[in-house]
Amino acid sequence: QVQLVESGGGLVQAGDSLRLSCAVSGRTASSYVMGWFRQGPGGEREFVAAINWSGMDTRYADSVKGRFTISRDNTKSTVYLQMNSLKPEDTAVYYCAARGRNWIVTTSQSYNYWGQGTQVTVSS
Repeated sequence: QVQLVESGGGLVQAGDSLRLSCAVSGRTASSYVMGWFRQGPGGEREFVAAINWSGMDTRYADSVKGRFTISRDNTKSTVYLQMNSLKPEDTAVYYCAARGRNWIVTTSQSYNYWGQGTQVTVSS
Protein backbone atom coordinates (compact mmCIF):
# COMPACT_ATOMS: atom_id res chain seq x y z
CA GLN A 1 0.00 0.00 0.00
CA VAL A 2 1.16 3.52 -0.81
CA GLN A 3 -0.12 6.73 0.75
CA LEU A 4 0.15 10.09 -0.98
CA VAL A 5 -0.35 13.53 0.55
CA GLU A 6 -0.19 16.66 -1.59
CA SER A 7 0.58 20.17 -0.37
CA GLY A 8 1.56 23.56 -1.76
CA GLY A 9 -1.56 24.64 -3.58
CA GLY A 10 -3.03 28.11 -3.26
CA LEU A 11 -4.29 31.25 -4.95
CA VAL A 12 -1.82 33.08 -7.15
CA GLN A 13 -1.86 35.59 -9.99
CA ALA A 14 -1.11 34.86 -13.61
CA GLY A 15 2.64 34.71 -14.16
CA ASP A 16 3.40 33.59 -10.61
CA SER A 17 5.01 30.32 -9.54
CA LEU A 18 4.03 27.54 -7.14
CA ARG A 19 5.69 24.35 -6.05
CA LEU A 20 3.52 21.37 -5.20
CA SER A 21 4.83 18.57 -3.03
CA CYS A 22 3.65 15.00 -2.69
CA ALA A 23 4.79 13.06 0.37
CA VAL A 24 4.94 9.37 -0.39
CA SER A 25 4.85 6.62 2.21
CA GLY A 26 4.45 2.89 2.09
CA ARG A 27 6.18 -0.17 0.87
CA THR A 28 8.87 0.36 -1.82
CA ALA A 29 7.44 3.78 -2.58
CA SER A 30 10.67 4.90 -4.23
CA SER A 31 10.27 2.28 -6.97
CA TYR A 32 7.02 3.69 -8.33
CA VAL A 33 6.45 5.94 -11.30
CA MET A 34 4.96 9.13 -9.92
CA GLY A 35 2.58 11.37 -11.79
CA TRP A 36 0.68 14.61 -11.44
CA PHE A 37 -2.81 14.98 -12.85
CA ARG A 38 -5.29 17.82 -12.64
CA GLN A 39 -9.01 18.31 -12.86
CA GLY A 40 -10.47 21.69 -13.63
CA PRO A 41 -14.01 22.87 -12.94
CA GLY A 42 -16.38 20.66 -14.87
CA GLY A 43 -13.54 18.94 -16.67
CA GLU A 44 -12.02 15.49 -16.81
CA ARG A 45 -8.88 14.49 -14.97
CA GLU A 46 -5.93 15.12 -17.26
CA PHE A 47 -2.29 14.15 -17.26
CA VAL A 48 0.22 16.86 -16.32
CA ALA A 49 3.62 15.22 -15.75
CA ALA A 50 5.28 11.99 -14.67
CA ILE A 51 8.68 10.77 -13.56
CA ASN A 52 10.20 7.31 -13.26
CA TRP A 53 11.82 5.94 -10.15
CA SER A 54 15.33 7.16 -10.92
CA GLY A 55 14.23 10.59 -12.09
CA MET A 56 16.00 10.06 -15.41
CA ASP A 57 12.80 9.82 -17.45
CA THR A 58 10.09 12.45 -17.40
CA ARG A 59 7.10 13.29 -19.53
CA TYR A 60 4.88 16.36 -19.75
CA ALA A 61 1.59 17.38 -21.23
CA ASP A 62 2.04 19.77 -24.14
CA SER A 63 0.07 22.42 -22.26
CA VAL A 64 2.67 22.63 -19.48
CA LYS A 65 5.89 21.77 -21.30
CA GLY A 66 8.53 24.42 -20.68
CA ARG A 67 6.65 25.85 -17.68
CA PHE A 68 6.33 22.92 -15.25
CA THR A 69 9.07 20.67 -13.93
CA ILE A 70 8.57 17.39 -12.12
CA SER A 71 11.27 16.03 -9.82
CA ARG A 72 11.65 13.59 -6.98
CA ASP A 73 13.84 13.16 -3.96
CA ASN A 74 13.76 9.51 -2.98
CA THR A 75 15.75 10.21 0.19
CA LYS A 76 12.83 12.35 1.34
CA SER A 77 10.14 10.23 -0.33
CA THR A 78 8.78 13.36 -1.97
CA VAL A 79 7.79 14.30 -5.49
CA TYR A 80 7.61 17.91 -6.60
CA LEU A 81 5.89 19.85 -9.33
CA GLN A 82 7.44 23.26 -9.92
CA MET A 83 4.95 25.41 -11.80
CA ASN A 84 6.15 28.63 -13.39
CA SER A 85 4.42 31.23 -15.56
CA LEU A 86 1.04 30.08 -14.31
CA LYS A 87 -2.02 30.83 -16.39
CA PRO A 88 -5.70 31.02 -15.42
CA GLU A 89 -6.29 27.83 -17.41
CA ASP A 90 -3.97 26.02 -14.98
CA THR A 91 -6.66 26.42 -12.32
CA ALA A 92 -7.56 22.93 -11.10
CA VAL A 93 -7.31 20.43 -8.32
CA TYR A 94 -3.90 18.79 -8.68
CA TYR A 95 -3.52 15.13 -7.77
CA CYS A 96 -0.42 13.11 -7.11
CA ALA A 97 -0.54 9.50 -8.30
CA ALA A 98 1.67 6.40 -8.09
CA ARG A 99 2.01 3.59 -10.56
CA GLY A 100 3.43 0.22 -9.64
CA ARG A 101 5.44 -0.18 -12.84
CA ASN A 102 8.63 1.58 -13.92
CA TRP A 103 7.58 2.87 -17.32
CA ILE A 104 5.69 6.09 -17.76
CA VAL A 105 2.15 6.18 -19.06
CA THR A 106 -0.20 9.14 -19.21
CA THR A 107 -3.57 7.51 -18.62
CA SER A 108 -5.05 7.95 -15.17
CA GLN A 109 -6.42 4.40 -15.18
CA SER A 110 -2.87 3.06 -15.11
CA TYR A 111 -2.08 4.64 -11.73
CA ASN A 112 -2.86 2.58 -8.67
CA TYR A 113 -2.72 5.12 -5.83
CA TRP A 114 -3.98 8.68 -5.53
CA GLY A 115 -3.74 11.55 -3.10
CA GLN A 116 -6.63 13.73 -2.01
CA GLY A 117 -5.62 16.64 -4.22
CA THR A 118 -4.61 20.25 -3.66
CA GLN A 119 -6.36 23.27 -5.16
CA VAL A 120 -4.47 25.65 -7.42
CA THR A 121 -6.27 28.82 -8.46
CA VAL A 122 -4.69 31.28 -10.88
CA SER A 123 -6.35 34.67 -11.20
CA SER A 124 -5.98 36.85 -14.27
